[in-house]
Amino acid sequence: MSNLLVTPELVAAAAADLAGIGSAIGAANAAAGAPTMALLAAGADEVSAAVAAVFSSYAQQYQALSAAAAAFHDQFVRALAAGAGAYAGAEAANVEQQLLNAINAPTLALLGRPLIGNGADGAAGTGQAGGAGGLLYGNGGNGGSGAAGQAGGAGGAAGLIGHGGTGGAVTGVSTTGGPGGHGGDAGLYGFGGAGGAGGFGQSGAAGGAGGAGGWLYGDGGDGGAGDNGGNESGTGVSAVGGVGGAGGAGGLLFGNGGDGGVGGDGGDGSSTQDSGGDGGAGGAGGAGGWLLGNGGAGGAGGAASIKVATGGLGGDGGDAGLFGFGGDGGWGGRGVDARFGAAGGAAGAGGAGGWLYGDGGAGGVGGVGGAVFSLSSGDGGAGGAGGGGGWLFGNGGDGGAGGGGGGRFGSGSGAGGDGAVGGAGGAGAWFGNGGAGGVGGGGGRGTTAIGGDGGAGGAGGAGGWLYGDGGAGGAGGGGGRGGTGNDGGDGGDGGRGGDAQLLGNGGDGGAGGAGGPAGLALPPGPARPAGAAVPAVRCSAAPARPARTADPWLAPIFARSTLRHSHHLGGIAQTGAVADQQGQIAGLGRAGRQ
Repeated sequence: MSNLLVTPELVAAAAADLAGIGSAIGAANAAAGAPTMALLAAGADEVSAAVAAVFSSYAQQYQALSAAAAAFHDQFVRALAAGAGAYAGAEAANVEQQLLNAINAPTLALLGRPLIGNGADGAAGTGQAGGAGGLLYGNGGNGGSGAAGQAGGAGGAAGLIGHGGTGGAVTGVSTTGGPGGHGGDAGLYGFGGAGGAGGFGQSGAAGGAGGAGGWLYGDGGDGGAGDNGGNESGTGVSAVGGVGGAGGAGGLLFGNGGDGGVGGDGGDGSSTQDSGGDGGAGGAGGAGGWLLGNGGAGGAGGAASIKVATGGLGGDGGDAGLFGFGGDGGWGGRGVDARFGAAGGAAGAGGAGGWLYGDGGAGGVGGVGGAVFSLSSGDGGAGGAGGGGGWLFGNGGDGGAGGGGGGRFGSGSGAGGDGAVGGAGGAGAWFGNGGAGGVGGGGGRGTTAIGGDGGAGGAGGAGGWLYGDGGAGGAGGGGGRGGTGNDGGDGGDGGRGGDAQLLGNGGDGGAGGAGGPAGLALPPGPARPAGAAVPAVRCSAAPARPARTADPWLAPIFARSTLRHSHHLGGIAQTGAVADQQGQIAGLGRAGRQ
């Protein structure tokens, strides 16, 4: 095939000339149309009229053909002009590429990396890593997706200016799911790439970690989600859900940390096996930039599987830098409703505030315990602790609420699950208030057994060393309703109020949780037939019911609680801490309701 040489300037000039020719022909046709399309007859006879009509019809047909030819001419001119533009663009791109090749040649020869340009994406299904961006400018290439059982490709690193590539996810199903690829790191300025999701398999695979933000500025990438664990398949054990990837750190000077990835759900147990897979833990949030930036939020834990298992732990929130707020802790995974109630996962702690200024992140909420068909219900997961305030200025984060205990449904004799303790509030540093304690989780409801106990409220965080109020204690969780013929659960104790230091007020103690209501009384037995003799039975004295722990505050309440199926008492509210050297004392928490 012979080469075709094209000069775009000449093609563009030809298109302009053709456009001018078309305009001239159109003007001539318009001028000829008026005198030719409506000829007058030379005389009043029929022959003259017929001759004029024939020539007029010829003129009308010519004008119609001229209009079609003008439309074709216009399309041809536009195509020719577009071709000239395409040739010019291709020539410019070739010049640019030749210039880039000349610029990148030395760095490619010395370092194996171009100076300017984006990295190539990894091929799909191979787990190939993305190519690095140019040293001076360029984004990293995305990692290629992994085939079944393979890891996803890592995202390529960015250049001095640019964003990191996204880690590759894993596709397909295998015995061992491959982990997701890590996100690429940014350079001087740019965002880190997100981590890839883990692959599906008998064992849950972890998500990839997010890439770090740029040295000067940039947010870290979010961690990838962990994959769900596979179901039980004859081995007697189900797989644990994959761990969520950690969020990438923010830029060295400025930037927010990436959020942690969500943990995968545990695999289900079989009908003959009681061992299900635990939920995967959520990934930790990335730290904020060293100078200014907020920490990333922790990822939520995965849910527990059907059968005995525990919800995944929530990821911890990332710490802030010099200025910024700590990330919130991730929520604990939920226990699944099953024959055995799965316990909820504990929540992640909040990240610490910035060294000079910033509030701590809030603790995550604990996972709710699973309800059951027949046996023990799952307990709730503990709430996450609040993050500490900034070293100089900042308030402590609030503690997360404890997860509620699992209830009961269907038939059986299992008790309701206990609620979990609320997370403690974070402490202030030099100047700042302590965070409030989390609320205790509520007890689960029983069906034919006692209700679950409420969880204790979290303690309030201490105030700042020089100035700040202590955080309020969290309220105790309410007790669960009892099953038929059984007691309700005890209410949870209120959390202790946080101490103040030099100047400030101590936090109030948390209110005790309400006792759970008792279940319905058992139905009376069948009536004895009339005239039947009552057999003599030797009956020993009924054993005395154990006395509850004596307490001067609760003695009047105990004196009123003598029925077998009465409500349990609420938890004891704690006393607020002594506040400062001026003698101020925090208020007392309220006693729980009967």
